[in-house]
Amino acid sequence: MKRALRASSHAILQERETSSQHKKTSESRSPRSPRPKEGITAAEHYHVPATVSAAQLLDQGSDRQFRGLVQDLLTVARRLETARDYFGRLINVTGPQYHLLMTVAQLQGALGVSVGAVAQVMQVSSAFVTSETGKLSTLGLLRKRPNPQDRRGALLSLTQAGRLKMDRLITEIRSVNDLFFGRLDARSFSELCVSAVALVHGSREAMWYTQKAEEAAS
Repeated sequence: MKRALRASSHAILQERETSSQHKKTSESRSPRSPRPKEGITAAEHYHVPATVSAAQLLDQGSDRQFRGLVQDLLTVARRLETARDYFGRLINVTGPQYHLLMTVAQLQGALGVSVGAVAQVMQVSSAFVTSETGKLSTLGLLRKRPNPQDRRGALLSLTQAGRLKMDRLITEIRSVNDLFFGRLDARSFSELCVSAVALVHGSREAMWYTQKAEEAAS
């Protein structure tokens, strides 16, 4: 009986020692937090100062909402250009040339539209419009004729071939535009139109500022 108790006690002690050794081994093998490699330091916290100072553009002193708006506008601008280029490819012209054709189509009326008027609406130079209208005239899509009120200028209008291409494209233009802008209701669309005009004027002033700054630095 005593021998059996001693054997049992000895077995229990051995089991405890084995368990303790196993625990130490497991702890020594457990993964450690990776240490930064030599020469590499942890990134320091950096808070970007507000990128605007106008009170109406800040939300409790933060420009987070403004930055989100800029990101959204950049995304929309890229997608507008992608859609414009897509329409151009469908009629075998470039995106800017499609834009020019559409602008002339909207402005030409019965007599045609001047190069200067097209340039003003597109917010581009008259030289650009003159260059691209020459290419489109060669393609047979655009017609130039002397301006009776200003012999130095020309009036632009779509040829029959140009009108036919635009007519065939209208269904696809509507499909894309309805998807692009269809989430706006009448009120938000009207407000967006007003805001867009304000941004066009504000962005023009910003470009004048950057141009003068670069000229002063050169």
